[in-house]
Amino acid sequence: MKILVTGSKGFIAQNLIERLKENNNYTIFSYDIDSSLEDLDKFTKECDFVFHLAGVNRPKDEKEFMEGNYVFTSVLLNNLKKHNNKSPIMISSSTKVAINNPYGISKKAAEDLMFDYEKETGNKIYIFRLDNVFGKWAKPNYNSAVATFSYNIARDLPIVINDSNQDIQLVYIDDVVNALIGLLDKNDSKSQKFRQITPVYRVKLGYIVDLLYSFKHSRQNLSIPKLDDDFQKKLYSNYVSYLPKEKLIYDLKMTIDNRGSFTEFLRTNDCGQLSINVIKPGVTKGNHWHHSKIEKFLVVCGKGIIRFRKVHTDETIEYQVNSDKLQVLDIPPGYTHNIENIGEIDMVVIIWSNEPFDKNNPDTIYEEV
Repeated sequence: MKILVTGSKGFIAQNLIERLKENNNYTIFSYDIDSSLEDLDKFTKECDFVFHLAGVNRPKDEKEFMEGNYVFTSVLLNNLKKHNNKSPIMISSSTKVAINNPYGISKKAAEDLMFDYEKETGNKIYIFRLDNVFGKWAKPNYNSAVATFSYNIARDLPIVINDSNQDIQLVYIDDVVNALIGLLDKNDSKSQKFRQITPVYRVKLGYIVDLLYSFKHSRQNLSIPKLDDDFQKKLYSNYVSYLPKEKLIYDLKMTIDNRGSFTEFLRTNDCGQLSINVIKPGVTKGNHWHHSKIEKFLVVCGKGIIRFRKVHTDETIEYQVNSDKLQVLDIPPGYTHNIENIGEIDMVVIIWSNEPFDKNNPDTIYEEV
């Protein structure tokens, strides 16, 4: 299947093209402002489907709205008609078609061209009225406020909010791409020409900004967003995509002594705490128990012995663990426990606890196994 994508260097098109590349049955014709009319002629002769994503939304001169959104659409459709190409065509419009400004007028004119084209040729058309798409590769200060805020906050730059209570509707780029690729499904029998992206997130501008700043601060407090909140999860992925290369790496606070080190990695109220324990050869760590806290131990480097003893009893239980066979050991409450490195190299243990450590209520009682 040969697929023509106009505006191929734009935000949505880049994401779409990368997804299309995952299917070896697709040949992609990429057309952008620096392509030639000869390219367009060739592509419109051979293509089997058209994603018309080219457009103008922030020109230097208002005349460019009609030129980029209406005139080029006309050129594209005339080329398809010239070659009697029956390809279905999708066009990215805007929710702002209802606004009587140069941008909205140009987008509505392009939609009307599409309807006239459908009547004349009988070809399938699909119209997506998009607004406030967010996600990776959106240009700051161009595509969306979310892109601008994410870019600036990740770089310690100021942001401007005119009204934090302003409601905003957002759709996520991967959801947009999923909907577009769904048009290629030959089993798609829907008759409606206007297609919707779901889900739509309706949130306040101030809430978005608060979340973005919380993502920024998460490196210090070791938190992560609520991943069962679909919007937070997607906004976090969006934010991380705007980190500058020098900020992709960050330090953790390591507690180091002659026995090894202990480092907290992640702390969450709903998913517990994740830590890394490094133990030197011959060293035993632990010898404590918890009233309510539970832990899971996973040795990922080296070998050792984990010992348990139920408090108020004399029976000791031992488990030998090593990184050749990854096993998780549950540490129940009410059992004093320790772990000894019996190997010749540092042993590395990943520890999960069902609650973050609280120095005011440590729930950690010293007692030898």
